[in-house]
Parts: sequence; structure tokens; C-alpha cells
Amino acid sequence: MLTLETFGWDDRFETALRACADGGLRPARVAVAHNALYQLRTADGEVMAEVAGRLRHRAAAPDARPVVGDWVAIRPGANGDTATIEAVLPRRRCFSRKAAGEPTRRQLVAANIDTVLLVSGLDGDFNLRRIERYLVAIRNSGAAPVLVLNKADLCPDREDRRAAAAALAPEAPLHVIEALGPGGVEPLRQHLPPGRTGALIGSSGVGKSTIINRLLGRERQKTAAVRRRDGRGRHTTTQRELILLPDGGLLIDTPGMRELQLWEDTNALDDAFDDIRRLGAECRFRDCEHEGEPRCAVRQAVETGRLSAARLDSFRRLRREREAARQRREELARLDEHRRVTTAHRAMRAFRSNRLTDEG
Repeated sequence: MLTLETFGWDDRFETALRACADGGLRPARVAVAHNALYQLRTADGEVMAEVAGRLRHRAAAPDARPVVGDWVAIRPGANGDTATIEAVLPRRRCFSRKAAGEPTRRQLVAANIDTVLLVSGLDGDFNLRRIERYLVAIRNSGAAPVLVLNKADLCPDREDRRAAAAALAPEAPLHVIEALGPGGVEPLRQHLPPGRTGALIGSSGVGKSTIINRLLGRERQKTAAVRRRDGRGRHTTTQRELILLPDGGLLIDTPGMRELQLWEDTNALDDAFDDIRRLGAECRFRDCEHEGEPRCAVRQAVETGRLSAARLDSFRRLRREREAARQRREELARLDEHRRVTTAHRAMRAFRSNRLTDEG
């Protein structure tokens, strides 16, 4: 029998629901988002819902809009299979990125996740720099990363690639699998115990849909062959979806990402490049940028072969990207504040002018 706990409900969400101060509200979890409609999972089954007018106005802010994985407070409809979403309960561990083409807007990919399974193909898709970028985003989310290297049968030097990927996140579990082979996905089940939520992240064509089909034991997700000319895949998953697995775990499938630009300005970048951070502690200057400063231990490590030049270049590139996004957000925030103050001053001048006219 399905219960709220089946879908990850716990005491902290219960406390958040009580804070809504409305005994008529019921909890539900967002399984699929269809523009203005949401497919929800509840203790009584599946319902379709739309957001209340008050929340719809607030949802103009991207972070206020319900996303897959969210727990929401709903008011059930009269017929029992529809509802209205009145509130989004506080989120834990959101995977997000900068919205494509919009430097000041964050796009939430999945909410309330415990684990992120980062899938990379061992064929033409394999790219250490892309894995580094994903790892930074995963650390920003607060979820635990799990590296999954798929298509082992297509890679003659898979041990070398496994070792290179493992060096990027030594503390993260890493599995080299052949999803289409017998028992290929079995090692992944340990990361998706009952009531826990994982998110499947990766580029197109890495085998995410195949992995889900094998975990489910049936062909639920569409799959497509990769292109021969470049080894890249086509999008077969077109929307995010929360899927209940036979063993009781929950998995959020996501469409392949053509780009992943970082959003948060946190310590996640340093955590993902812990080897550079540790080397940086030996630099002459505490605020060394590892560019042209004298006695830089990081650049010396590159010169002696202890650190690859490509990894340092990747760190610099991601740091510049993070800093540029932060500066752009701050500049737009200043412009917004200036417009707000200017509007307030104009309104005050108009009020005083009208009052003087009335008194005259």
C-alpha cells in the first residue's frame, strides 16, 4: 500500500505543512510539471492540479514555481481527482543551473533530492571537463554524488577512464556499468533505498532512459541510438518525472542537458577542486589566484606534473564563469533598487504636488 512515506514524506515536511495554518490542506508531491498543470502523488492516488491564483502571482519568481520533486500543500477538489496547489513547502537540496540565455535567472531542475547519479558514457561522450562541471553543480545542491560510467563494452581503455573520473571525486561512489548487459544496473540500487530520492543527470545519449528501464524491469522510457558521426545522443526524455521504483526508491529522470552553466556562488567550486585548494595552501599569498603570482604552488605542481594543466584551466574557467554571473546579478540588483527608489521618489513628489494643489 502506498503512503506519503513511500514518496519521501517525513517529520520535517509535516512541520512545514502545519505552519501553513490551514487544516483543510493536504500534502502531495509533484511527479510531472505540464506548464500550468501538475501531476501529483498523494496518499490517496494521483491527482492533477493547478496553482492557486495567489501562488500563481508569486510564481512569476522562478524559485516560487513548483518543480518536480517538490512537496506542496493542496486543497482537494470536489471530485477527488483534481486539486489546487496553495503552497510549496520549503525545499531541501535542489539541483539547479543558470537558465540558458538568461544570466540572472536560476532554473531549478529537481527538488528534495538525496542523491544525484551523474551518468557519463564511456564512448564518445566521455569528457572529464564536463564531469567536473556537473560535480560542482551537484555539490551546490547539497546532494550526494554518485558517478556512473555507462557503456563499458564500448571502451577498450575503460580502466584508465575510470581512474581519471575517480580522481575528480575520490569520496564519491563510482560504478562502471553496461546498462544493457545482464545485471548491469544492479550496483545502482543501493543508492536508491525506499523513501529516498535520486536524480538521474547527464548529457543526451549516455543511457539514462535505458538505466531507468532496467531498474523498473520494463520498457517505460523511450530509447534511441546515438549518432554514429559524433557518438552523441538524441533527446528521448522530454520532461522531468518522479518515478517510483519496484524496490521503493524514487528517481527523477531529467532530459539530457546540452549545457550546464553554474548558478550558485558558494564553496562548491573549491570543494570540487579540493586538490587545487590543498595545493593553494602552499602558495606564497593566501589570496593567490594561481595566474601570475610568484611562488604559486599550484602552477609549480603543473610544471612538475603533479597537476594536469587541463584541470587547472577548467578550474580557472569555472571560477571566471561564477564570478561573471555573480557580478551580473549584483549589477541587475543595483539597477532594480535604483528603479524602485526612483519610482518611490516620483510618487512622493506627485503626492506632495497634488496636496499643495488641493490646499490652494
